Amino acid sequence: MRNERTWRAILAGVGVAAISTAIAAQGGVTTVTKPKQGQGGSVVQGGAGTSGSQGDSGLEHCEKPMGAIAVHEVQDEMLGYLRRYSLTSPIPLIRLMIQQSNCFIVVERGVGMQNMAQERQLAASGQARAGSNVGGGQMVAADFVLTPGVVFSENNAGGVGGGVANYFGRTAGAVAGGLKFKEAQTSMLLADTRSGVQVAAAEGSTKKADLHLGGALWGGGSAGSAGGYGNTNEGKIIAAAFMDNYNNIVKVVRGDASLQRNVGTLKQEAAAGGTKKASAVFNEGDVLTPKIAGVKLLSDASDTSKALATLARGEELVVIGGDKDGFINVQGTTASGWVNIVLVQKR
Repeated sequence: MRNERTWRAILAGVGVAAISTAIAAQGGVTTVTKPKQGQGGSVVQGGAGTSGSQGDSGLEHCEKPMGAIAVHEVQDEMLGYLRRYSLTSPIPLIRLMIQQSNCFIVVERGVGMQNMAQERQLAASGQARAGSNVGGGQMVAADFVLTPGVVFSENNAGGVGGGVANYFGRTAGAVAGGLKFKEAQTSMLLADTRSGVQVAAAEGSTKKADLHLGGALWGGGSAGSAGGYGNTNEGKIIAAAFMDNYNNIVKVVRGDASLQRNVGTLKQEAAAGGTKKASAVFNEGDVLTPKIAGVKLLSDASDTSKALATLARGEELVVIGGDKDGFINVQGTTASGWVNIVLVQKR
């Protein structure tokens, strides 16, 4: 009874059109076909850092990043749906894919942002160690926001559990699962942060037939394993769908030069965050005033450049450009130039 031909006959008798190789063993029977995009574990695995990535086969790759991207956290409704399959938020998985591909620089805008804000509050209050260099004007701005979505379907495709129960009796029916056809459909929407315009959209999908007949069918066997995107069938399917989905987003942005932003490599951006002097955050049009009398309005962003004017305390300046080497470009009453950021404040 416990051989491939017998199992195929049983499954055919209950209306199953096709199955993968059935393995009969003394300890039990479990047949699982692998996702179409990979074998074993999740298709998303490995790691990534400023020096490159590993274990990222199947992903689209870029020679340099096309912009900085923030991934929108999934909503409670989606999390509740995923928990039905012992899955957590897919956001860490998506962020890993993005960094491995080197097509975008990932910026933290999720739960980690709360910790970052806390560190900045400590620095601003004087509690951080001197020289920690944490302050305004150091964070990389997100060029895009990526919003993911997922619909996971699991439908009984023939009632295998009932068929096995009829053949083997009530006990077999109690431990036998069903033959299910599983499919994950995901979506990713990409919006430009400056205009708010959705600039790209893509979908991804993966299908998989999965037969579970229970390890306890003939004694032995074990309870279900911990849920996750690398060790559950549902997780593997969703991970594969998101990879397919993200690859489509990359192709859209790569094919349109107008969507690509001028950013450095991950190593360059990470290094700049540690070396750039912390400063107050001033925007174009802000009105500033010197903190003390005698502040120099300079011709360039350097203490050694020519002084165009000597400012009185409280004199108004309007920000007309960005900051450079610790100086901010402003317009005064008599001239435009640069002032040391630490010597001015918002009015």
